[in-house]
Amino acid sequence: MFNSILKFTQSKTKFIYENSLFLQNIDELIFLSIIFVFLASTCMSSDVIGFIALITIFLTFVKVLTKPGEILSAKSFELWLLIYFMLVIVSLAGSTLFHLSLKGFFKTFTYMAFYFSLVQYLKDNKSKIPYILGIIGLCISFEAVVGFLQNFSHVEEISTWQDVSKLNPEEVMTRVYGTLKPYNPNLLGGYFVAGIPALYGLSAYFFADKKFKISFCWIILALISTVTLFLTGCRGSYMGMMLIMLGIFAVSAKYLWQNYKQIYLSAAGAVIAFATAALLLVSSLRARVLSIFAMRQDSSNSFRFNVYHSSIEMFKDNWLLGIGVGNQNFREIYGLYMKTGFDALSAYNIFLEIAVESGVFALIAFVGFLITLIKNAVKFILKSNETKSVILVSACIISVCAVCIHGMVDTVFFRPQIQFVFWTMVAIVRICL
Repeated sequence: MFNSILKFTQSKTKFIYENSLFLQNIDELIFLSIIFVFLASTCMSSDVIGFIALITIFLTFVKVLTKPGEILSAKSFELWLLIYFMLVIVSLAGSTLFHLSLKGFFKTFTYMAFYFSLVQYLKDNKSKIPYILGIIGLCISFEAVVGFLQNFSHVEEISTWQDVSKLNPEEVMTRVYGTLKPYNPNLLGGYFVAGIPALYGLSAYFFADKKFKISFCWIILALISTVTLFLTGCRGSYMGMMLIMLGIFAVSAKYLWQNYKQIYLSAAGAVIAFATAALLLVSSLRARVLSIFAMRQDSSNSFRFNVYHSSIEMFKDNWLLGIGVGNQNFREIYGLYMKTGFDALSAYNIFLEIAVESGVFALIAFVGFLITLIKNAVKFILKSNETKSVILVSACIISVCAVCIHGMVDTVFFRPQIQFVFWTMVAIVRICL
């Protein structure tokens, strides 16, 4: 039905399209707007980033309506995504705080529409995938350099970012936060988790293309970014980085295990040895990692446990349709359930957040989307002989999985800096499959 409507509008606007300089170059404009979304993410506010994304969406909408031959199609995991979005609409309609939930819905719509725009653009411009990943990689590298310098300048905390009550002075970490707004080391850590796979992926991509100097540059940027990730002190990003490394070794085994087994095992051993040495020698890093297992003894952990408990109670009372999307909506209703002194912007867990905001069926749809996406990507990685396509899909699906792991213990998944990278990775996987 939708394609019939598009075919009709395209036939009516064919003359305009063929004689319009703007429409003839609309793909270039879309590409520029996509780039500016990522560039703006490094230093602009959420409103500015969202506005630029809306420009991308608007240009895509115009293109689809006017360019002959543009059609809509869906993969199996996108059907799950469509069901999820429809349930979000139902949740919005049933929200007791409709005006607040509407703001959250507009954000969700922007992310979903940006994903749609990327898919429509990349269908005809698959060669631009390395360039888009390159822009993401350069933004990540910029933040890595800024964070690295912040560590040596010993920037002060803007708010209470770690529990120092049981730490010696040498165990207190200088947590870097880069230039992302709002300034928060957890946001920077999540941004690294989302983007670092692109850096390692680009290094492997150009290595496979026998462009060794370019490959070497990307691996250096990847290593610098990895080091800075640990300087954020974001424990959720440590977990995400662990998954990234496991994913890299799992994929590389496809090409190295049979003929280069010793090199593969040596590289894996070197990474493990380096990580172990860092934990043993850097007291602040060791204290930060060990605090993950401190349970209630760490105030940050204890705070999250309280939020989880209250959020579960919210879900029990609103399990069918949820309370409506959006952190403002969540915060208003959370006040009825929270323990005194433990206010929160979200549930600090992606899946619990979705369940609270949009209900159990929306959670099922979102999990179905992730499982189907990952299953299709893994199947492609195992069976495909197109090395460069395998590298691109691997980098993107590792990013998606790592962001979800980080998002299980943090709230920054819903920030635009991470959301736009996340949906870009999903779009690239969709195009390559």
